[in-house]
Amino acid sequence: MSNEKNLKPVREGEEINEVKLKNFLLEKGLITRVNTELKVKQFTNGYSNLTYLLQIEDKEYVLRRPPFAAPKRGHDMGREFKVLQHLNPVYNKSPKVYVFNEDSKIIGAPFYIMEKVNGEILTAKSAFSKQVSPEQFKTISDTWVDAFVEFHDIDYKTAGLSELGRPEGYVERQVNNWGKQYLAAVTDEVPAAQKVMMWMSENQPKKYDHTLIHNDFKYDNVVFADDSWKKISAVLDWEMCTLGDPLMDLGTSLGYWTTAGDPEFMKQGLPSPTVMKGNPSRTEIVQQYALKSGRNIDNLTFYFAYGLFKIAVIAQQIYYRYKHGHTSDPKFANLNKASALCCNTAWQAIQKNQIDNLY
Repeated sequence: MSNEKNLKPVREGEEINEVKLKNFLLEKGLITRVNTELKVKQFTNGYSNLTYLLQIEDKEYVLRRPPFAAPKRGHDMGREFKVLQHLNPVYNKSPKVYVFNEDSKIIGAPFYIMEKVNGEILTAKSAFSKQVSPEQFKTISDTWVDAFVEFHDIDYKTAGLSELGRPEGYVERQVNNWGKQYLAAVTDEVPAAQKVMMWMSENQPKKYDHTLIHNDFKYDNVVFADDSWKKISAVLDWEMCTLGDPLMDLGTSLGYWTTAGDPEFMKQGLPSPTVMKGNPSRTEIVQQYALKSGRNIDNLTFYFAYGLFKIAVIAQQIYYRYKHGHTSDPKFANLNKASALCCNTAWQAIQKNQIDNLY
């Protein structure tokens, strides 16, 4: 994971026991001497699992662990490790993983160690600082859609991932589960949330394809090989990967896909490099995906509304932890507003039955 700007000293309260970790690395054959200096930094992008860079013996590893005071559901390190272990041989964009540790005796939580992948990670901040051109964004979006379609084409049975989830009934379960999770984490009254939940319950598709789905496939979760933007070296953040409807995956990505034509409050509430000139509209992304995948995309409004609502729930859950003092990261302080924005935008899409020009 390149982008050294995303690396900072470890946040207070999120430190790692370096002595125990070095002994573990030695035991697993990842280092040769225990009395060598270990440098630990923390990746700052991302809102969920904690990710650290380990620099030792001229090697670089990445360590992933759940956030502090988080429920295990959605933060299962063993599951994420297994996904990558099985995917790496069949999908060259999944990073190599080395070892998983289940107990909490070493750093206070389960974790796994993976390779560090160098390249370009495109965040809203880095895209603006690099002044990525409209022509480059045409290449970026093409490369991104190609990688997305390629991922959905993986034969999960051949990859040994048939037990990863239950694709039958996936859509119904997701609509129900995300609704329950929202209600469990609610802090503010957002009338649109109830309306969206009821509408999705009544308008969900009954027939759909069964594929692997990533559930967080967006620009800042892929590593481009270099700034020619023609190749993706790695896809990151596999914690929510499962089996289900690939269009639910696309819907989540569309939820993050704010565009230059969206109102300012949307662009600020869901910051993304996709707001820069040269990026396709959400409708154009759907057309590209449909052309490259051969899938018909009916129920487009449902998938987009679902994607936005899911993002709303994730933001609300993190805000709930922040409000109750389980995390002190200041970037979480306004996530309740982002959650409300997603619910309101989903309701706009439903009322207009479209995914662009919502306000």
